[in-house]
This record gives sequence, structure tokens and C-alpha cells, in this order.
Amino acid sequence: MGDQRRTRQPNGASSIYFGKDGKWHGRVTVGVRDDGKPDRRHIERKSKAEVTKAVREMERARDDKKLRKPGKGWTVGSWLEHWVENIARPYVSENTYDGYEVDVRVHLVPGLGAHRLDRLEPEHLESFYRKMQGKGSSAGTAHHVHRTIRVALGEAVRRGHVPTNPAEIAKAPRLEEEDIEPYDIEVVQSLLLQASKLRNSARWVVALALGLRQGEALGLHWEDVDLDAGYVRIRKNRLRPKYRHGCGEGEPCGRKAGYCPRREQTRREHKSTKSRAGRRTVGLPDPLIKLLRHHQDVQAGERLSAGADWEEKGYVFASPLGGPLSPNTDYHVWKRLLRDAGVRDGRLHDARHTAATVLLLLGVPDVVVDSIMGWEPGGAARMRARYMHITGPMLRKVAQQVGDMLWEPPQGE
Repeated sequence: MGDQRRTRQPNGASSIYFGKDGKWHGRVTVGVRDDGKPDRRHIERKSKAEVTKAVREMERARDDKKLRKPGKGWTVGSWLEHWVENIARPYVSENTYDGYEVDVRVHLVPGLGAHRLDRLEPEHLESFYRKMQGKGSSAGTAHHVHRTIRVALGEAVRRGHVPTNPAEIAKAPRLEEEDIEPYDIEVVQSLLLQASKLRNSARWVVALALGLRQGEALGLHWEDVDLDAGYVRIRKNRLRPKYRHGCGEGEPCGRKAGYCPRREQTRREHKSTKSRAGRRTVGLPDPLIKLLRHHQDVQAGERLSAGADWEEKGYVFASPLGGPLSPNTDYHVWKRLLRDAGVRDGRLHDARHTAATVLLLLGVPDVVVDSIMGWEPGGAARMRARYMHITGPMLRKVAQQVGDMLWEPPQGE
């Protein structure tokens, strides 16, 4: 059988031969292993035609860079745990890592971890998202999980562990965008009146007048405020605090780390604003300048009262001892402000919607609005559509214009 004899092929070329075991074999060089030796893949079939077809398919997959790397195969669970701790954690922000870590630990590993990474299909993901929502997870949570695994699998593709990213093909959970009603001018005035009775009252004026995000407002430092020139620079974001126990194993307090009497902060208080658009300068209205000067004087009095207990950290909106405000406490103060002002409930972020709507009502040019709100140029139009709302006064103005045109009698009659 002349066609069954094994012949020597040039280095790197595939080979097909008939073995002593009575089967046809193929060897395909697909790359180089980590130790520098050629990565030769073995194929075994019953007939020469079958092994030839399989060899050609592997060669095409090699040329298209769709072959998995050699070595022990990853499961979805082992890859996600490796990715989130060793690849994502060193390079993303603390808040982004927290979101990834929760998605991986709480949802993805329990739900999909047993799958082999190279055998995960889009249908597996879509079924998993449906099960998540069937067990009570919101569409927003499922959508966030989808984004996390899409990023993780994209890195696996980039590193050659899998040929394609099934999360790019799978349909993401559908999100129904909420209809958000900004507060009208009368409500804003009621909120400002009620806020004037609170400590750090300027905090809420900044939110409603300038549209600062919570992290931007709580991360504001006096060095970023120029009251004489009338502007504020947005450069820092307050991070949510994270703690570990400080009580030690010998005398555990039995509480969660955040409530430990000797808790230790494990996360920095603030970070620099990451985007170019987010780092911005915003002009201050004269009434707000006056209010911030008063706020500065009140804080100076608190500094004197606290004495040696005062922490000089330079925060515009600080605790009674000068430290940073907790985002969680800030949120609850907002909710109490709404109740005390007799205003309908709303998210803290709705103050930002309100500020954007005021800018629309004033007819501020788009480019100026984008700068004040800190929107990236590429998505600014979408953000304006999301944040700026057609309000009652605008609708009444248009209705009046239509009425004047259709029902006003022609002049001269």
C-alpha cells in the first residue's frame, strides 16, 4: 500500500500517515508552545479521507486564529475567577472591579461555571439570563452580568483561549428605559428652601444648579473652587468606602466589617476623574458663590469647635470633623430632604436630570451644555436626549404658538 507509507514533510507542514494501529493519523503544526517547542496537534480517524478533511479544517482554523491554546482547558468558572482577580483587578477602578467581582461570584460562577470555556454557546448565556430573571433578578442586573462576561470572554479570545466570544452573539437582556420626570422650577425652589435648613445645604444647591454627579460633589475640594473668579473645577470622584475588621481574630466583634468598632479603611477616599470630558470647569451663579462663601465660614467655625479632632482634608462638603461624607449617608439625607419638602420621591440622580432640563429651558447652546454636564463628545447627543426632558412649560409654549397660528384671525379683518 504505497499511499499508506509515512513520508517526511518540510518543517512546519502537516502530515498524514497510516499507523500500526490500523487507523489514519494527522499531525498539524499550529504554533509554538510556551516552552518554545512546536505545537503539533494530533488527529485520528478511520479513513484517509476523514483524516484529510479534519487536517484541512484544523489548518483553516489555525490560519483564521480560531484554535484554542494548548494546555489544560479552562472552565468558565476557573477563567472568570482568574480574569477578575489577575487581569481585571490591577487595571480597572475600584468601583468597576466591585461590579465585576459581584457578577462573577454571585451570578456567573454558580450559574455557568461548570461549562468548558471553549464549549460555551450563546444559547447557554441566553438561557442563563432568563433563569436569573425568573429567580427575581432585575433586567438591569442581568444586563450588567452580560456586560461583565462579554468583557471577560473578549479577553479570553484576545489571549487565544477560545476562538470566538459567545457573549458578542448572545442577545443581551432587554432593558426598558425608565421615564424620568425632572423636578419643575417650583419644586426645585421648595427643595432649596428646605435644604437651607440642613448642614452642608450648599451640597444640594450644587446638585440641582450644576448637575454634579454624587461622586463629583462629595469629592470636591476647596482647592478646586475659585469663588473670586466664579468657577469650580471638577477633577475628583468620591469612592464608596470599603472596610476590613480591625478587631482581630482573638476578639471578634461579630459585626460586619463596615460596623466593626475598629474597622480599617481598605479603599482610597477619592480618585481622579478618568474621562477628559469629566474633568471640566463649571461657572458658578452669583447666588451660589454667596452661598459657598457662607458655607466656608460655617465650616471654619466647625474647625475651631473640633480643635485637635479636626481632619484637615480640604473637602468642600465634609463631616463635622472634616472627613469625607459617606455616599450612603448622603443618599439618605437626599431622601429625607424630599420628604421634609413634601416633594414626590426620586433618585438622587434625578437632580442631575433637573439641572440639564433647566439648561434646555434657558436655551444654552449644546456645546456649552455638554461641557457643563461632562458628557463625552461622541455620546453627547444621546445623553442630551436621555437627560433633557420636554417639560410642561415647553409644551404649553408650543401649544400656544399652534393656537395663535390656527385660530388667530387674519390681520385686517
